[in-house]
Amino acid sequence: MKQKTLKYLSCITFGLSIWTLTGCQTAPVTGRSQLSLVSADQATQMGLSEFDKMKKEQKISTNPAENALVQKVGKRIAEVAGKDMPNAQWEFVVFDSKEANAFCLPGGKVGVYSGILPITQDEAGLATVLGHEIAHATAHHGDERMSHQMVAQEGQQLIGTALGNKSQTTQQLAALAYGAGSQYGVLMPFSRKQESEADHIGLVYMSKAGYDPKAALAFWQRFAEYNKQQGGGTTPGFLSDHPVDATRIADIQKWLPEAQAASNQTSK
Repeated sequence: MKQKTLKYLSCITFGLSIWTLTGCQTAPVTGRSQLSLVSADQATQMGLSEFDKMKKEQKISTNPAENALVQKVGKRIAEVAGKDMPNAQWEFVVFDSKEANAFCLPGGKVGVYSGILPITQDEAGLATVLGHEIAHATAHHGDERMSHQMVAQEGQQLIGTALGNKSQTTQQLAALAYGAGSQYGVLMPFSRKQESEADHIGLVYMSKAGYDPKAALAFWQRFAEYNKQQGGGTTPGFLSDHPVDATRIADIQKWLPEAQAASNQTSK
């Protein structure tokens, strides 16, 4: 029985290994090797389509001060990030919403929810947020995440094939074990890694754009306090797709010298 189980696991591991070696790329700043099963063109087209849909379905802010601020900071960050995504079609839109969030879709389409602006407070705070979100796009985190989900689905299919002659109960237990293992052991830790990497890259971007990277510490401290007020921040780290606030702040502190050095190099 143990030999058969090991045989099934070996087949699955081998299949996933071959699958994950079919494509790779490198993230900017960190140099991390990435899995890439989705082309940049495919991801960009999906991003453009989704952004057009959002602009039709969600209320866009008409506040001139909010729009001017986002355009100003966004263009400064995009200018330094552009070399990492030369074919980007940059666009910055403020959505009128109480949600404290922002995003950047593949291809350079950036959305900022007005609810986050009271937390950013100033240009440097907003640069922290936009640097982070733009870093997700330049590091191709969206298509990388889709690639990992494709691998997870392929693993699920391989398990079904390997255990095809077993009882339904055995198949269901194996599927549940694989689902939990891939979600909490692979996908969530990977999501946290992407968020941390976006913090790292974004810190360098905002510094190169002329903003004091130490402002990122102040922003994330304010955001941590906002999370507490909203009843968040209590989820155990291993169950979260984002780094816990304390970890995020400690990491930013660690990356500050690198970001400041990047700013000095840009000035020279």
